Amino acid sequence: MTYGYCGTILRVNLSNSEITKEALDMQMAAAYVGGRGLTSRLLYELMDPAADALGPHNPLIFGTGPLTGAGGPAGSRYVVTCKSPLTGTIACSNSGGFFGPEMKFAGYDVIIFEGQAETPVYVWIEDDRVEIRPAGHVWGKTVPETDDILLAETHPAAKIACIGPSAEALSLISGVVNDRTRLAARSGVGAVMGSKKLKGVAVRGSGGVKLADPGAFWRTSLEVNRKIVKDPVSFGSFRAYGTANLVNLLNETGGYPTRNFREEVFEGAHAVSGEKLKEQMTRANRACFACPIACTRVTEIVDLRFGSRGEGPEFESLWGFSALCGIDDLAAAVRANYLCNDYGLDTMSLAGTIAAAMEMYETGILTEQEVGFPIGFGMADEMVRLVEMACTLQGFGRELAQGSYWLTQKYNCPHLFMGVKRQEMAAYSPRVFQGMSLHYATSNRGACHVRGNTIAAELYGIPRYMPPEAMEQKEELVRRPFQNSTAYVDSSGICLFVKFAITHREIAALMTAATGMEFTFEESLVQGDRIWNLERMFNLAAGLTAADDTLPARMLEPVPDGPWQGSRARLHENIQTYYQLRGWDREGRLTPQKLAELGLTELAHYWQQHLPQVVG
Repeated sequence: MTYGYCGTILRVNLSNSEITKEALDMQMAAAYVGGRGLTSRLLYELMDPAADALGPHNPLIFGTGPLTGAGGPAGSRYVVTCKSPLTGTIACSNSGGFFGPEMKFAGYDVIIFEGQAETPVYVWIEDDRVEIRPAGHVWGKTVPETDDILLAETHPAAKIACIGPSAEALSLISGVVNDRTRLAARSGVGAVMGSKKLKGVAVRGSGGVKLADPGAFWRTSLEVNRKIVKDPVSFGSFRAYGTANLVNLLNETGGYPTRNFREEVFEGAHAVSGEKLKEQMTRANRACFACPIACTRVTEIVDLRFGSRGEGPEFESLWGFSALCGIDDLAAAVRANYLCNDYGLDTMSLAGTIAAAMEMYETGILTEQEVGFPIGFGMADEMVRLVEMACTLQGFGRELAQGSYWLTQKYNCPHLFMGVKRQEMAAYSPRVFQGMSLHYATSNRGACHVRGNTIAAELYGIPRYMPPEAMEQKEELVRRPFQNSTAYVDSSGICLFVKFAITHREIAALMTAATGMEFTFEESLVQGDRIWNLERMFNLAAGLTAADDTLPARMLEPVPDGPWQGSRARLHENIQTYYQLRGWDREGRLTPQKLAELGLTELAHYWQQHLPQVVG
């Protein structure tokens, strides 16, 4: 009997409708934990990393961790893993809600969707029963419409993960939406689901997660809960204001990217802050499965222009549709977020693309004829109109739906793309926060804040304060307590936000009690390192090189004004030290010694034709 894990992988071949089940390799689970690590390991084995991301040989893998659905604090997470059509890197998008736990209740750690259906389908899973059903009647429907129809056709208590019309049309910034408003948003995973003509997955489980040592698990869970409710960040700020509590804090710090990263302070920040959101629009808090934090906002727009009710926005979405576009209209930013939820688009990438388009228009690169109407920074109603066009793929919206990398490439202005590895950056200035500078550049899925958020140390002082401008020891800060740590947490099934209050020791204790396998603090760091290096191997085999570990040229220019005037990203000063700490050569390839240390030597030879790209 397995504990914590269900012990089963479900495989659904959409090309030939073959459905099979296989036992989870528990040695592999021990080495790669679950979730992000396990699905990344399976992806590396199942596909040639150089294959077309939108072709039939790119598996779409849904994965859970041993803590997903176990009932401990914030054990709600699942991941969607594949090769990204946006970045060409490995993609692993993480989401909360209730879909992941329901997968476990139905008896599956991992679901692998292979091949491509000829016509639209959805998959209905009810415990051991698995069916591939026609979905032509929901193809073209929005997420809420699809959710309602699939619930009516399956079970009213089922949990749904689906795509919107943008993903059906292969938008490179589309995501997979579960539980109606929760998105596995980044890296274009929705487009991969759309390429398979897989409209949705409905899951209903009647089981539960068996625990190896229930007494120890619940004692540790109570202790973790006590630490969370005493924590001023995870329970204090996030519960009170949601993630949007960061708006005023970052703006006052002087590292809040504004107008496509031209400036780092937004004069209108207070009007579009978490405090204003709570005061004017928040109606309730909402929690994911077993979460004591409840950081999600249920909101309602009272502005007559866009009166509606929905969920969010989270901090990054609020920043993107306000400061990044030079807009201080809260109703417009919230409306843009609702639209992205309904149509399944990544708010961060779309906001970054609109900001780039606004700068392109203001500098004469785009014309009114091409867009359809005048646009520019600060134009709130026009921003919402652009979001609507991107969601519905109307007119210029088709260009926006492919992300700012491709937009700026098409119009021969790549210097206006504010991202890394074709993915847009988040709301933490790499010109101010030098840890984020190094992390953005080296992140395995392109620019991403949650894969190594050094803001915890550079702003909150967790685990210890390191001044934003400091360079000393930032390489180790990025590598070990953030990038490696996050890889482990994402694999466990627990929400990353608990890391403000607890450490790997508590997570390892929960894992040991849940699974009966020995997980330790020391081994967790090795497991995180192994997962990070496996992702790097995939990317190198896919054709990426050290040249992709860089930042936009604008980030190397000085901040024009504000508290950090004159500061710039100093990536070139520490990237080789980072490579050395990682056990890589000067070209960012893994050394034989590093492969041996992490038990990756045999796996590195799996795709022999790519070996010189991977191993230095």
